[in-house]
Amino acid sequence: MRFRHPVFAGLMLALLAGPALAQITVLDSAQDQPQGAAPAEPTGEVVETPATPPPPCGNQPMTIARMSWPSAELLAEIHTRILNAEFACDARVVPGDLAATASSMGSTGQPAVAPEMWVTRIAAVWNGTIETQMVRSVAPSYAEATMEGWFVPAYMEGAFGGPPSAAALQSLLSTETSESPVRFISCPADWACSVINRNLIAAYGLTNLVQLVEPANRFEMDALIAEAVSRRENFVLYYWQPNAVLAQLDFRALDMGAYDDEAMKCLARLECAAPKPSSFPAETVVTALAEWVFTEAPTVASYFQRATMPIAEMNTLLGQLNEPGATAEGIAERFVATRRDLWGTWLGAPP
Repeated sequence: MRFRHPVFAGLMLALLAGPALAQITVLDSAQDQPQGAAPAEPTGEVVETPATPPPPCGNQPMTIARMSWPSAELLAEIHTRILNAEFACDARVVPGDLAATASSMGSTGQPAVAPEMWVTRIAAVWNGTIETQMVRSVAPSYAEATMEGWFVPAYMEGAFGGPPSAAALQSLLSTETSESPVRFISCPADWACSVINRNLIAAYGLTNLVQLVEPANRFEMDALIAEAVSRRENFVLYYWQPNAVLAQLDFRALDMGAYDDEAMKCLARLECAAPKPSSFPAETVVTALAEWVFTEAPTVASYFQRATMPIAEMNTLLGQLNEPGATAEGIAERFVATRRDLWGTWLGAPP
């Protein structure tokens, strides 16, 4: 990809032209004096050449942390390309890890950007980083905050007669399906979500209407889901986002109502005497910026304050990444080339 550097070119022209123009001005002023006139008295004023504007992306390396999971890889590659093309940066990706990246940003200001920081997963480290005042959380990485929930295949959506919801499942599964009971594909039994799902099934009155399936691992979970869709089976599943499966196999999220902290405390226990409905808790997933970006590259900081990705869009990108031969770099190139209608709004001007 070729990158435009109009600002750099302008800086070079100013550096080359500035002193020469200042000298010509002084000579012309002397030549304008009448012949025989006494030389003008020195005024003591110093003729200053224009100051060189700062580089558009600051004087420090504009490094972007590329974490080891696919959505974070894509965000890092996408932002790198936009910064280089639109802001004349020399941005580059560097390997990242949640705790190590947060700690490094708080002590050295590098990397400059972490586009997918799951704050609640490293709360102690993150809180210590924020206390250094060298890092800021600038915007949510994704437009939605609830990353876990229940879903149904898209072909079941019409049976709800309105927006699909967990509260409507009891009535729907009692009257509208030929399977009795339908399968509820949960997560593996040794995951925390399995306990929550068991209790939520009771809370929504579904104990006798679903057959709970807890796969041995993530691979079996995905295989069961794909098989059920291929048979157009009516079923309910638990899943999380961002994730390719939800886009590739076309699922609809169920509205699980409001989040209830007290209810969730009970739902998370093996023995919950009186389970009550609740949505899953929201996750804090943010873009983190080193403080120096705000002072040295304010236009870049403003860009990241607007750079929130719709989670459905990320699910689609992850689906593309699962295609044979696909790479994070290639998918990022395609996104930047074809979705200016989306990322153009991050620039702060009409796309």
